[in-house]
Amino acid sequence: MTGVTGVIDVTGVVDVIFVLHTAWIPLLVPFLVAPAGKRLASNLPPRQAMWLLTATAAGLAAASTCALALLIVPGATHLHAVAALGNLLTPLSSGSPDSVIATAVTAAALLTWCTARLVRGVRRRWNQLRHAGRLAAEADGELVVLPDEHPDAYALPGTPGRIVVTTGMLRALSAPEREVLLAHERAHLRERHHLFTAVVDLAGLCHPALRTLREPLAYALERSADEAAAGAVGSRRLTARAIGRAALATRSSAAAVRTRPASALSATAGPVPRRVAALLGHGAEDRLTRPLARRAAALVLVACLALSAGASLQAADNLHDGIEVAQGETR
Repeated sequence: MTGVTGVIDVTGVVDVIFVLHTAWIPLLVPFLVAPAGKRLASNLPPRQAMWLLTATAAGLAAASTCALALLIVPGATHLHAVAALGNLLTPLSSGSPDSVIATAVTAAALLTWCTARLVRGVRRRWNQLRHAGRLAAEADGELVVLPDEHPDAYALPGTPGRIVVTTGMLRALSAPEREVLLAHERAHLRERHHLFTAVVDLAGLCHPALRTLREPLAYALERSADEAAAGAVGSRRLTARAIGRAALATRSSAAAVRTRPASALSATAGPVPRRVAALLGHGAEDRLTRPLARRAAALVLVACLALSAGASLQAADNLHDGIEVAQGETR
């Protein structure tokens, strides 16, 4: 038993210390990637940006949640019931347990808080989508024209989705510009952009730093729909003019925005001047710098995601090794 205890005191403690340090990485990485996401999203093609931002947000949220769970285990093993359940000969730490227990209690409180927020967020998002689906099901045809003097237009997700346009918006645009608006909203529905928004919103409930990815994602989604509209009508200049005029018309009527369903996506959302500039800007300087910016953006986001996922897996593996040692097993 002395030999086993010696192994526990040395190898087990080292493993647990490594777990406690490694598990912090997934909790800190989102603070690094979130500010970068806002700057880097504009350097990526819109479709690539929306997929990469969404995958990064989901991956970092999952890794940070796993990290909180891993931080609970060492402190929990100081409870006799937990130690007996795991057949542990000794807790997964030595010396004063105060810091390990304090870390476990804090992690458990944060995990409980995040889980409760996530459950409420999923329920709220589900109710919003159900409400949008009911509104869409009540309409006949793809296009729904509301007799409202306030200019507004948005895509209403559902099976199938609908495009809602007010008579005020139709009067504010010319016939070609209306085609741009409809093509933009069709792109939102076809590519299911509301699901990307839902994933990033829920990720922000798991880690507060991930909330800052909502803005770059919204920009990427609108840019993706802008490009789809430009391809549909065959004119980037017309698309830019239509988006700008629709946004100006909507800005003059705040009442229209308040009546939109929560899950609706609109062509007038986001930083419209940046979107218009992106549609019109194709200079030689942009073509030279964009490939390097794209590679740098992808590298930063993928590296942060890989670092966070790798740290979580490494912490889980070392925790497993520490548990085996604490159970008196040797390899």
